[in-house]
Amino acid sequence: MIIQVFLRSKKMKIGVVGTGYVGLVSGTCFSEFGFDVVCMDKNPRRIEDLNQGIIPIYEPGLDSLVLDNHKKNRLHFSTDIKDAVVERDIVMIAVGTPTSDNDGAADLTYVFEAAKDIAKHLTPYTVVVTKSTVPLGTSHKIKEIIEKERPDLKAGIDFDVASNPEFLREGSAISDFMRPDRVVIGVDNERSEKILRQLYRPLYLIETPIVVTDIKTSELSKYASNGFLAVKIGFINQMADICEQAGANVQDVAKAMGLDGRIGKKFLHAGPGYGGSCFPKDTLALAKTAKDLGTPSTIIESVITSNDHRKSAMADRIITHCPNAKKIAILGITFKPNTDDLRDAPSLVIVPKLLQHGVDVHIYDPLYYKGCERTLPFQDSKVSFYQNAYDAIHGCDGVAILTEWNEFRSLDLPKVQELLKQKFFFDFRNIYKPDEMGEFYYYSIGRSFSKSHNI
Repeated sequence: MIIQVFLRSKKMKIGVVGTGYVGLVSGTCFSEFGFDVVCMDKNPRRIEDLNQGIIPIYEPGLDSLVLDNHKKNRLHFSTDIKDAVVERDIVMIAVGTPTSDNDGAADLTYVFEAAKDIAKHLTPYTVVVTKSTVPLGTSHKIKEIIEKERPDLKAGIDFDVASNPEFLREGSAISDFMRPDRVVIGVDNERSEKILRQLYRPLYLIETPIVVTDIKTSELSKYASNGFLAVKIGFINQMADICEQAGANVQDVAKAMGLDGRIGKKFLHAGPGYGGSCFPKDTLALAKTAKDLGTPSTIIESVITSNDHRKSAMADRIITHCPNAKKIAILGITFKPNTDDLRDAPSLVIVPKLLQHGVDVHIYDPLYYKGCERTLPFQDSKVSFYQNAYDAIHGCDGVAILTEWNEFRSLDLPKVQELLKQKFFFDFRNIYKPDEMGEFYYYSIGRSFSKSHNI
C-alpha cells in the first residue's frame, strides 16, 4: 500500500539533482508523499523522455508513480539547475559515484560539479543533502565548495549540508522507500535535523525508525551496511564450496544459520557472486577508505577478491563438466531479477570466458532479447539473443541459469531435456531440487549431484 500524507504546514519543496536510479526513485516517492519535487538532469534526452512519460530505467511500479505524480503536477523534470535549487527547502545530490579507474575509490567528480552548480543558485535557507553514496568527509567538502562559490552565504545560517544515504534494493525500490527498515540522517545542527524529520514525517505512521547521527557516521553507515551484506554473500559461497567437497547441503546450512536471530536468513543464498550498482563499488570504496585511514579492512578486501574469483569459477565449472560443449544456453544476464542492471553482473565474466573457450553462447533474459529496445551486450558473432528460454536452449549442449527470474522457476523440464543435445543443466541459483532433475547431468551450488549424475 502506498502511503500518501500531506503536511499540515506549507508544502515542502524539494529539488533532486540527478535522475539516475537513486534520484528518480527518491524524487518520485517524495512526490507521492505530496511534496513538490523537481528532478533535474543535464541530459536533455533523458528529461525529454521523462516529460513524455518514458522511464529510462526498469524498476517495477516506478512508471505508474512517475506518470501519476507528473499528471498531478507534483513531479517536474528540468534541465535547468535553477528549477531544482531556487526557493527549494531541500536540494538533494543524487548523481553517480562510480569507481575510479585508478585505485578503487569513489569518483566524486559529478558530486562536486553538482555542488558548484547548486551553489550558484542557492537561496537561503536550504538544506543540501547528499543522497549519493559518498565516502567519509564528502559532505564537509561540499560545504566548503558552496562557501567558496558563494562567499555571501554562511553555513549554519543560510544553508546546511546533511547526509541521507539511500538503502534501496533494485527490483523492490518502491517498497523499500515507502516501508524502509530505517532512515538514516546525518546532521550537525537541530535546524537541519528538524527539516529532514519533517521530510520523513509521512513514515511516522508506520513507526519507521529515524536514526540521527553526525554526518561522518551517516556517510559510513551505507558503506558498512553494504560491506556486511557482501561479507554474508561471500561467506555462504565459500560454505557452498565446502559443502560440495564434504557432501553437505548449503541450503540446509544456511537455514540453520539464518534461524539464529543474531545472524538472520537474508543474503545467505549461495550463487555465482554478487554484482550490481552498489556492492562492487561500495566494497572497493570502503576498502580504499580504510586503507587511507591506516586501518585496512582485510575482511572486505578478502570478500572483493573472493567474489571476483567466484564469477570466473562459475565459467570454469561449465567448461570442466561439459568439456566438449559447442553451444551453451545462458538464462538471465542481469545481476538479479526485476532489474535491467548489468553492472558487474556475473554474466559479464562468465559469457566472455565461455567465448574464449570456443563456445557459442545462446542468451535469453526477460529484459534483453532480440528485438527489445535495450542495447544488447556481448557484441560477438558467437553470441545470439533469443525471445524465450526454449528457443535459446534448442540445440545447445547445456543450459546455465545465472539469474533467478520467476519464469525460470517453472521450466518445462522434459521439454528442456528434449531440446538439449547433451543433458547438462547448471543451476547456479539453486532453483531446482537435485532429485527432480530426471536424466539431466545436474549441477547446482553447494549441494549433492542429482541421482542421474554419472560423470
